[in-house]
Amino acid sequence: MAECEVCGNDYDMSFEVHATGGGVHTFDSFECAIQAMAPSCEHCACRIIGHGVEANGHWYCCAHCAREKGVSQLVDRVGAAAH
Repeated sequence: MAECEVCGNDYDMSFEVHATGGGVHTFDSFECAIQAMAPSCEHCACRIIGHGVEANGHWYCCAHCAREKGVSQLVDRVGAAAH
């Protein structure tokens, strides 16, 4: 058994995430792993658990949020026109 670094639960089915750069993290659920490791959108603050979009060194959950922050070159799908 290993203790989750987010909630402290000592769980027999905990798992480790080996991060780039050598860090090893222990969690009891994907929810705790997401809370600890996923970046937050710089517009709406939701956790980015998919690819997200990056513009000028800033991360957003989608092109809409990027546009809300003034980024105009991103679109949500190939071929879609920017508004």
